[in-house]
Amino acid sequence: MKYALVTGGSRGIGRAICIKLASMGFPVLINYQSNQQAAEETLRLITEAGGKGELLQYDVAVADQVDKAIESWQNAHPEDYIGILVNNAGIRKDTLMVFMQNEDWQSVINTTLNGFFYTTRRLIKGMLSKRDGRIINMASLSGLKGQGGQSNYSAAKAALIGATKALAQEIGSRKITVNAVAPGFIETDMTKDFNEDDFKKMIPAGRFGKPEEVAALVGFLASDDAAYITGEVISINGGLYT
Repeated sequence: MKYALVTGGSRGIGRAICIKLASMGFPVLINYQSNQQAAEETLRLITEAGGKGELLQYDVAVADQVDKAIESWQNAHPEDYIGILVNNAGIRKDTLMVFMQNEDWQSVINTTLNGFFYTTRRLIKGMLSKRDGRIINMASLSGLKGQGGQSNYSAAKAALIGATKALAQEIGSRKITVNAVAPGFIETDMTKDFNEDDFKKMIPAGRFGKPEEVAALVGFLASDDAAYITGEVISINGGLYT
């Protein structure tokens, strides 16, 4: 059976993606680091809608945890494989660079960029052997245009875009696509402290996006209909930046 793995799948955009992929018939592995209650709520929403899912706890920024968690799952599912990977896990620690501490820089880079590397590297071999796979990386508007006070976050997301384009060239001949989705302002925990009335004046669509709208795009990229799309970065930002 072909599974989908969503890192950082317990809340926000990650939760919406898990629900969307489950609605498409894929059993979903909901990765989370520490918030088991939120992860269980995501699983409950999936099962109540008739889908299938499992929890998979590990910190994407710690290579040993990634390897052990995925190896344990694979040993328990010898007939199954993870054919869809959504690298969604990410954190923000915003501040001006002049005030930024080493930990603020390293933790953001470790979660977004190293997390992508550790999990993707571990799963590529299975996709190559099956000659089938979808890798979807959650980038950001900040990675495309930069954002003041987010040099760490912008750097991590920009690097993720570069890795997306490179990996797409490496494995495209094996029928594996690699794409990035770059959301703008989306209604999640990450933006709950923003003054939406101020920001939406800059957005041609006049509002923040919804997690379900991002999930719909991810669902398309995970589908057979997107088999000829790879190495792309698709923005979903209400026209804020093109």
